[in-house]
Amino acid sequence: VVQLTLTLGTLLLALMQLWRIRGEQSLTAAMGSIVIDGPAVLLQASILIIAIISIFLIADTEHFTPLAAALPGSAEEREAAQAGKQVLAVVEIRARFDELANVRWARKLEEAGVHVVYGLMGLKTHAKLSLVVRQEADGLRRYCHVGTGNYNPRTARLYEDLGILSSDPVLCNDLSRLFNQLSGFVSDIEFKRLIVAPKSLRSSLLEKIEREIKNAEANLPARIRFKLNSLLDEHFVAALYRASQAGVRVEIFVRGICAIKPGMPLLSKNVTVRSFLGRFLEHSRIYHFHNAGEDEYWIGSADLMNRNLDRRIETLIRVDQPEHKNSISGLLDLYGNDQVKHWEMDNGGAWRRKTHSENGEPFIDIQERLIEVVRGRSK
Repeated sequence: VVQLTLTLGTLLLALMQLWRIRGEQSLTAAMGSIVIDGPAVLLQASILIIAIISIFLIADTEHFTPLAAALPGSAEEREAAQAGKQVLAVVEIRARFDELANVRWARKLEEAGVHVVYGLMGLKTHAKLSLVVRQEADGLRRYCHVGTGNYNPRTARLYEDLGILSSDPVLCNDLSRLFNQLSGFVSDIEFKRLIVAPKSLRSSLLEKIEREIKNAEANLPARIRFKLNSLLDEHFVAALYRASQAGVRVEIFVRGICAIKPGMPLLSKNVTVRSFLGRFLEHSRIYHFHNAGEDEYWIGSADLMNRNLDRRIETLIRVDQPEHKNSISGLLDLYGNDQVKHWEMDNGGAWRRKTHSENGEPFIDIQERLIEVVRGRSK
């Protein structure tokens, strides 16, 4: 069972809401009933049914607010802790330049019985992943959440993000192996649905761009669509220029800095670059490759910058469920629609705002449309 979550509220705290499922009932059957966009300072309840929790945390005061509220204190919480629930937190203490406060929160977690580790030396942890192992009637079952945004109740109300809540054994096994690597149990491992920086993320994405170039040169349909926060890495800039020259249609939806100039006749005539400003901060990362009709969609934490690709633990997962691939394709189609409000970069690097058609009709606000989509799913 896999549930694709797209909300403009607190979607990335979905795992905290497992408290709704009681007893030995399988979450696989019950996941469809979980509300994925509600406030989620619910760890103290969810821990009662969970055997093991593993989570990546970018640590600062507001990130730890829900965890702090769940530290053992009540009789019920002490009973849960004594029952042997194991919690592993991979904590990044260097976020927001508030190291002293972050160290204090990490110590509070340790005092509560959480196994706190700090990732790999020299690399900042930026991945957004959670893994739960639950004792059920037929044995242990794993559940995971993979997203593009932080586990932060404040920013979850302000950012647009994307996530998947899944019990897929292949994906859960990938996450389990990654947590084992970061906690020191294994060293060099391979993944099936996961690509991880700094080891393989750059090379994997570049290979996929080259595959689109070869398809275009063989007169096959070729298309690349990236939605991300920043595009600055020189290797990807060069690769995307080569793709455009080979005839690949390249669409970039970027919130921040972008080093590609679109629409230059001999270099980037097949490239478009758009940005979207609105009520919520655009924050999701999506990488789409047409792959000769066998479309691949990847979502995760990574932007295309040197620091993300070379000096951080970043992850992307491949989206496999056909209905979820269709949902993401529809989302990217909406971002690429000429009838939505957007900013478009010209071949001189200047941004031009597009809000109305030539006859004066107002364009669609994409975020308001997404709110309608989310509300429709919740009915």
